[in-house]
Amino acid sequence: MTTATAVEIEKRENDELLVGRPTDAELTTHLLQPVWRRMGRGYWALLGVTFLGTIMLFTLLLYTAMTGIGLWGNNIPVAWAFGIVNFVWWIGIGHAGTFISAILYLLEQRWRTSINRFTEGMTVFAVMQAGLFPVFHTGRPWFAYWLFPYPPTMRVWPQLRSALPWDAAAVSTYFTISVLFWFLGLVPDFASVRDRAPTRAHRIVYGILALGWRGSAEHWNHYRLAYLILAGLATPLVLSVHSVVSLDFAIANLPGWHSTIFPPYFVAGAIFSGFAMVLTLIIPARAVFKLHDVITERHMDLMAKVMFTTGWIVIYAYGLEAFLAWYSGDVYDIWSAFHARPLGPNYIIFWLQMLGNVVAPQILWWRKARRSTTILFIVSLLVQLGMWSERFTIIIQSEQQDYLPSSWSTYSPTWVDLGILSGTICFFLFLFLLFLRFVPFIPCSEMKEMKHEMIHREHEEAHP
Repeated sequence: MTTATAVEIEKRENDELLVGRPTDAELTTHLLQPVWRRMGRGYWALLGVTFLGTIMLFTLLLYTAMTGIGLWGNNIPVAWAFGIVNFVWWIGIGHAGTFISAILYLLEQRWRTSINRFTEGMTVFAVMQAGLFPVFHTGRPWFAYWLFPYPPTMRVWPQLRSALPWDAAAVSTYFTISVLFWFLGLVPDFASVRDRAPTRAHRIVYGILALGWRGSAEHWNHYRLAYLILAGLATPLVLSVHSVVSLDFAIANLPGWHSTIFPPYFVAGAIFSGFAMVLTLIIPARAVFKLHDVITERHMDLMAKVMFTTGWIVIYAYGLEAFLAWYSGDVYDIWSAFHARPLGPNYIIFWLQMLGNVVAPQILWWRKARRSTTILFIVSLLVQLGMWSERFTIIIQSEQQDYLPSSWSTYSPTWVDLGILSGTICFFLFLFLLFLRFVPFIPCSEMKEMKHEMIHREHEEAHP
């Protein structure tokens, strides 16, 4: 057999493997169709509602800055209240994005390919919401730079032995790496959009975002090296950021806070709530854009398994927290764990936490439930409610009843608190809707690469 004949046979076999599969051009066109498709009235109505909510958010923040933090429900002893609850909740939501994008990339888990762009955008938008609360919680947002651990030449502020400056440093670092990681992954796809853009304006905008990408071997080598470096930088941040956030509470000598289990407890809870938010966002987007062939039931099953696993770590932490309170013999810790939270003021929040984080995920034992989008969507919403309730329980219920019974008080949020929380949800969804409209949210280059790897694997299996 001549070399030419062998080449022809191999080409014919490859063509047979491609039967029924989309070409690279067809796959790119299919994945980029949300960028060009005409959005329906439902999309624009939802965008308008979330835009109005965003305006409400910044109006209330301006009102808070001009009037004072007394507009919020903070009091003594509940000095850290709704603002810090929402800060910790939003930071936790952002963790699944980095986990999927960085850790699963380093572990060569190819199933991340269909969803990593969703999660990276979700991370950036969630951290943006989280960053608002510490800034305005100070009461003087123009002094927000005091939160950062810059060299204190006057030896007055910041206090570098405090967890708060390192909290700000960790969150800002996490945000910076997340943005770089997200944008770098988009560069090849921005070039694909640029090359298919129907108007000159689109070609100019996406051409700038593509940074001159031409898809040469040199470009790909630099891209893969930079992507690997950023993945390596982002991976420890998944563990460090929420661990640093937890130190705000763990180093405080307050019943319910002073615990060494908080760092791993907070990290597991962050990934748990993050994956719940991923499912909350992906399930409707998958249905609207008809991406069932890209985001399959297997992806749903695997995301549900990760959420279920981290959920059981959280349940274990709940049990360990109660055991350590009892084992310590400290009457105040025992009171906090077994009376103040389940039976004290705002006790309903504690039981919502148990419903969302302990009871609801147990349905994921069944494979059929893990592959049902309806069940997963409901469970993800309950988990979000449960994780927000957990932050409320840890922060506010611990402060309501401390060592001094004469200072015990009951906390309730004001309309400004509720408006700001609702506003951040609207701002988050507004950014996410814009992301779905103008950014390729399925990585075309990685999907094409995965398609060719699958064809190569099938070829090797057919001709060992």
